[in-house]
Amino acid sequence: MKALHNRISRKELKERIANDPTPRTTVSFYHYFLIEDPVEFRNGLYKMFEPVGVLGRIYVAREGINAQVSLPTHQFELFRQTLYAIDPLNGIRLNTAVDDRAPSFFVLDIKVRDKIVADGITDPDFDMQRKGRYATAEQFNAMAKDPDTIIIDMRNYYEYEVGHFRDAIEVPSDTFRQQLPMAADLMKEKKEATILMYCTGGIRCEKASAYMLHKGFKNVFHLEGGIINYAREVKEKQLDNLFIGKNFVFDDRLSERITDDVIAHCHQCGAPADTHTNCANEGCHLLFIQCRSCAEEMQGCCTPACKETLSLPEEERKMLRKGVDKGQHIFNKSRSRLPLLQKKESS
Repeated sequence: MKALHNRISRKELKERIANDPTPRTTVSFYHYFLIEDPVEFRNGLYKMFEPVGVLGRIYVAREGINAQVSLPTHQFELFRQTLYAIDPLNGIRLNTAVDDRAPSFFVLDIKVRDKIVADGITDPDFDMQRKGRYATAEQFNAMAKDPDTIIIDMRNYYEYEVGHFRDAIEVPSDTFRQQLPMAADLMKEKKEATILMYCTGGIRCEKASAYMLHKGFKNVFHLEGGIINYAREVKEKQLDNLFIGKNFVFDDRLSERITDDVIAHCHQCGAPADTHTNCANEGCHLLFIQCRSCAEEMQGCCTPACKETLSLPEEERKMLRKGVDKGQHIFNKSRSRLPLLQKKESS
């Protein structure tokens, strides 16, 4: 039986894609629907997608599918036909990347999960079929200009930091499961208000809209296709663009530039910057914002300690990394001292 997973090392796969001149297109899609046997569904997807040259990260659960993938551009129609041959997925929206200049994925990972978006919801009465109403880009703009509309960003703080809609409320959190009850509590006195929610590609704000309705809110909307689809509709229909900055994405690109506005700052020197990077010390791998000057001075590291570790022999670095669980290692201003302080203390 043919293996339904990768046999080649990730390092080799990354080198292959980096050196392959074939144009590729990054696509994201999701759909909430009942999957009776997620393992069987997952295996079927792998068999269909591997011959098409699909790479990426796909989550399958009983509640549906969530996918971010990359494929050879010339195979796009074949990919669409292959996907649409699955009856529940026939005709679903495919969000193509706004800024696709760099490789986004290097391997095909299809994983079975409990949920396609970890939400922490345990109430058996919660129903994803009862969700908020979609808002197109044009409708979003019209509603956003109404001073009585409350716009809520359903992304994590580090996504909001580099780009968001004007006047959007941030619900600062590390995870979506934390954010859902926080958003409901934040708006608890506004249950009759018009609430407009958005996220990257639509999957989180769709679930969030259902959650808000479940909690008694009356007038809830969510941006159809998220920021990715919004940016495309704005460009195609020549609408006003109410989003400023970058759209954070969960692949090797880390972001798509929507406007030229730089609204964030380097976490090391405070200069205007909005480029996320992972610390070059693989034992740390902290996700943080770093300007070009600091990247050069710090050799891509977040602290002097990581820079010093980077200078050690590889075998010694491997020993230091052994058994270390980095988990969700993301710089958080609310609970961390700025690396700038550590940098200054060492000078």
